[in-house]
Amino acid sequence: MSGKFTTWAFAIVGAELLVLIGVITWAATKDVQAPSTNTKTTNTITQKTPKITPALITTGLAAPTDIASTPDKADARLFVTERAGTIRIVTGQHQLLGTPFLDISGKVRGEGEMGLLGLAFHPKFSQNGFFYINYVTKDQTTVITRYKVSAQTNQADPNSEKILLTVKQPYPNHNGGQVAFGPDGYLYIGLGDGGSAGDPENRAQDKTTILGKMLRIDVNKGDPYAVPADNPFRQTAGAKPEIWATGLRNPWRFSFDGANGDLYIADVGQSVSEELDVQKAKSKGGENYGWRCYEGSKPFNTTQNCLGASQYTAPVLEYDHNEKRCSITGGYVYRGSKQAALAGKYFYGDYCSGQLFYATNQSGIWKQTLAASTPYAISTFGQDSSGELYFADLDNGSVYHLEDSANN
Repeated sequence: MSGKFTTWAFAIVGAELLVLIGVITWAATKDVQAPSTNTKTTNTITQKTPKITPALITTGLAAPTDIASTPDKADARLFVTERAGTIRIVTGQHQLLGTPFLDISGKVRGEGEMGLLGLAFHPKFSQNGFFYINYVTKDQTTVITRYKVSAQTNQADPNSEKILLTVKQPYPNHNGGQVAFGPDGYLYIGLGDGGSAGDPENRAQDKTTILGKMLRIDVNKGDPYAVPADNPFRQTAGAKPEIWATGLRNPWRFSFDGANGDLYIADVGQSVSEELDVQKAKSKGGENYGWRCYEGSKPFNTTQNCLGASQYTAPVLEYDHNEKRCSITGGYVYRGSKQAALAGKYFYGDYCSGQLFYATNQSGIWKQTLAASTPYAISTFGQDSSGELYFADLDNGSVYHLEDSANN
């Protein structure tokens, strides 16, 4: 049996070798194209025009003025400042915690445009526990200060305050209020022109005051801070070295694009135009956005210390006060991962009309699109640690998530 099996097996192997040799010889003399093994067809997903439908996240807040999150991608909490001087936590499950994260209401003048206005967490918050706030005191002074989280992660240490800088507000309006860390690690601070109407003392164009300016400071050096060596007016005689940009009326919310570092500044207008200014990430600072000489792209008061229009940095877009619009509320460029059709769009709104917009840059031409008309008094925008966008209603004390119902 074994001998027959062996002889048979060798015969089969020999025949297979002859066939294989023949195939190789044929292939060598022919132009052969191997058949494709990939029969899978890739379908391109076409996104519809976004339709923004605000989704209620939580309510029960008192005059929310800012929404912030920590740099920790695993931290789903939202931190909401209330005008009267408290910071509240909204959990990842959308629960509003009863105990404030911080309560400094005894120090804050929380009325009108004053109050606790801004919050930013240090880029290394998970290591140092530092966060920074902007508030107006009872004697009408803006304070930029640092606090530290306590051993209880949902509560700050109320005794840990370290004041960085102060500026007396001559009038009760146009306080600015935003604080935010840029991609360079420096803290940026937006301050209004000091108030009243028409910037009567022309502070926004005056470099001897920090009012009407964007500031840039280094909170990781110095005591209480250092001025970055490349700030544009550091070597200018008489100028405040903290100044990064000038000519702002009331920058009510600014933000950095998480993808490229561009700075978006929404500057509230006087009576004609609301404007959006965009400073490219490669900027060396020193831009003059024109106020009070110009309101948006239009002359306002050119009687004192004004230059030609080409010497100012014009807004990338502006809108008028039709349809009950009156005050721009700046937002963020969407860089989340859950709503693909929103990617790269800058979202913002109008406090008076409740209109939600997004802006896009199409080959250097900026376009404004009405995303939704709402009944809300849009006081601020915010983003969570994963890049999802939210806004708050000052009047009803609620926070909403921006959802694209057309593509979800």
